[in-house]
Amino acid sequence: MIVWINGAFSAGKTSAARELVDLIPNSTFYDPELIGAGLRYLLPQKRLAEVTDFQDLPIWRRLVVDTAAALLAEVSGVLVVPMTLLRQEYRDEIFGGLASRRIPVRHVLLSPEETILRKRIADRVEFADDPEHSERIRQWAYEHIEPYRAALGWLNRDAHTIDTSTLTPYETAERIAEAVRTGAATACEIVQTPEPTAETVAAGVLLFDENDRVLLVDPTYKPGWEFPGGVVETGEAPAQAGIREVAEEIGIDLERVPKLLVIDWEAPEPPGYGGLRMLFDGGLLPGADADRLLLPGSELRGWRFVTEEEAATMLPPTRYERLRWALRARERSTVLNLEAGVPVG
Repeated sequence: MIVWINGAFSAGKTSAARELVDLIPNSTFYDPELIGAGLRYLLPQKRLAEVTDFQDLPIWRRLVVDTAAALLAEVSGVLVVPMTLLRQEYRDEIFGGLASRRIPVRHVLLSPEETILRKRIADRVEFADDPEHSERIRQWAYEHIEPYRAALGWLNRDAHTIDTSTLTPYETAERIAEAVRTGAATACEIVQTPEPTAETVAAGVLLFDENDRVLLVDPTYKPGWEFPGGVVETGEAPAQAGIREVAEEIGIDLERVPKLLVIDWEAPEPPGYGGLRMLFDGGLLPGADADRLLLPGSELRGWRFVTEEEAATMLPPTRYERLRWALRARERSTVLNLEAGVPVG
């Protein structure tokens, strides 16, 4: 299990986390900032210059998950993780990756009043022998107050919130330990299938509205929008897998077997294994049916009908190419064979 302590910079996450490891039996302190520090020595300076925050590096987010899994395999028990996560898509990616390894996460938000937060920032002294460096860190914390405010909407829905305005680090740790013990800080309801160990077959279904726009859904467990669908289970027909996934993901029972539009071979690119990806035509979803869409909060947080042009800005490139050719196949009433998103044969 992981206890993830979130909050603004200078909210007291690290101090509370160090106290918490003494209150939760068999727990270990794990600071993902160390991964960011290590990447400064591992990545070329050109790549580091492309981002202003190491959280924007996909390798950092991947290593946070992989390191947590490796730590738990080594020491077992509980990891206490003090780390600010203000971008919901990064939370989804990291927590989804942990869920894929069957690691439950208790998400706790430390939320002092802003006046208290600003005072704590002003009082920070990171490097007594380097006042300029300390001032840069304080300025960094001030600049992230506004993004923190903007993130509070989803943070308060997602995490167990503790007002730490009048609490010492030890008292904060006591509150966290009590919330974990009583279940007040519940395990995050995020679902992710296990990481594949070989090539997979996946089936997606395209559903359209009266304006011929296609339905996309927004998964909680990975970045980018997606089509309804998922991995074909052992012994399952791909079209039936698409029907099952549409029912499970959005609560719509398709009345007919969807028609195959494209079959795309996705090359294995570590850490992925690739495999076959199929897109089916699920037909028209009338407005009355769209109004009945039910989203499981553990998997999907939103849906939209979009044009092909809009989809280009929402889907990762490989998924967009698959969609683009599926729409051409639909127009021509044919089936296209793709390799890495390019028609062949």
